[in-house]
Parts: sequence; structure tokens; C-alpha cells
Amino acid sequence: MDEVLCHVDSGVATLTLNRPAQRNAIDAAMREALLQRLDAVRSDASVRAVVLTGAGGAFCAGGDLRGIAAAQLDESGWRTRMHESQRPIRALLALEQPVIAAVDGPAFGAGFSLALTADIVIASTSARLCLAFMRLGLVPDLGALYTLPRVVGVQRAKELMLSAREVAADEALRLGLAMELAAPEHVLARAQAIARSFAGASPLAAGLVKRALGAAPVASLDTMLGIEADAQALCFGSAAHRAAIQRFLDKQPATFRWPEGDHT
Repeated sequence: MDEVLCHVDSGVATLTLNRPAQRNAIDAAMREALLQRLDAVRSDASVRAVVLTGAGGAFCAGGDLRGIAAAQLDESGWRTRMHESQRPIRALLALEQPVIAAVDGPAFGAGFSLALTADIVIASTSARLCLAFMRLGLVPDLGALYTLPRVVGVQRAKELMLSAREVAADEALRLGLAMELAAPEHVLARAQAIARSFAGASPLAAGLVKRALGAAPVASLDTMLGIEADAQALCFGSAAHRAAIQRFLDKQPATFRWPEGDHT
């Protein structure tokens, strides 16, 4: 069984974590499969956006605790294992294409961390998020120490990490952990509709926006204005910009249109 499924349609690569019997808990095989899928997506110019989801009514229950318990490693071994586990996170955060997470059911531990790598999170009304690491005597990992404060601020990130409490869908929306809520039967379709809209967008502009905003939380005004000037110079010279300007002058609708949708 493929631990991560990949389906490409209309410029959208849908990556599905596929261990439903284990609620898509991440083991070494899934980690490597996800990394391979991301490598393929990155090199495929036809893919304009990525949807990340889970099979069987769960996003991801976290790390495979049975495998963790069975591991016999010293401190150096655990450090090496962590660096290996972080490779898909680095790949996700480095993607030029927008990443939309469709989160249904539990996103616990490393699953919550995985959702935080997305540019946009669409959560189902049945979604439950929890950084459960403190319950296991662990520190949040897979990039959560980097991503979560950028979403909710440092104080709220501390509270969510130190309390290890569960966050329901409505609170996730209020905190900005989710951009929208959708019914469980609609959450994947809504994420894919947003992803498909990027078929009409400039991939150069989308990638530059992602790259710039990644630097924004710790950069100075001068740095961000420099990034802005460099990025805009590239975009002004692009074929996508020239085509968009011509469509405007010809009174034609823009090719990039954010999809309306039912958010409930």
C-alpha cells in the first residue's frame, strides 16, 4: 500500500496520507514517501498548487508511537533521526507552489505540525488539533516551534504547547489556525477549488509572495522593501504580467479568480 497517494488533476497535486487504520500516523515509510512525492511535485511545472490531506476521516494522528517506543537510540541517534524526520517539513516549506491543507478529524502532535506547514488551512467542522507533545514529555517538533508563533503569536503558541490542550474547529478558526471551516464532506473539495484557482495565477508571483512572507516576521523594513523591489522587478518582466495587463486593456476577465464557496 502506498503510504502517500498522489493525484494530479487540473494543475493540482493532491497528496493523501494513507495509513487510515493508524489514523495516518507518520512512520519512517510515510516520511520517505511524502518526501518523494514532494520532490516530484517540485519538479513538475504543470503543478500550480498542492493539497495535503489524510485518508479515512483523519488528517494525521501524529508520530507512530509504537515505532518510537521500539527504537533503541542514544542522544546522538535521536538527533540524527529528528534531522531525517524534518526533511519533508523543509521540503513543504520550500515549495514554490501554494500548499492548502484539508484537515478533517484529528491533527495531533506531528499531524498538527504538518498542517502548520501549509499556506492555507481549510478545516472541517469535525477537526481537532492538539500539540500533545507535553503529555509524552516531548518538545513540539516537525517545525512547530518555527511555524506556530508566526500564526498565533508567541504567547498563544506557548499556551498551546505547554497546555497540550485540544483545539476544536471553531476555536481554530478564531485563532487563525484555519482560514475557513467546511463540512467534513466538503472540506477536500473546498481546498481543491482554492488550489485550482492558482492555475490562472502567475507561478512566479505566487512563489515570490511565499518566499517574502517567510522572511517578513524577522526582517527589517529596509530588508522587506528590498525584497519587494527585487520581486516586483522580476514580475514586471514576466510573460504572466504582460498577458494579464493585455487582458485588462482588452476588458477581458482576469485568469486568476479566487473561488467563492460555502464556508460552512
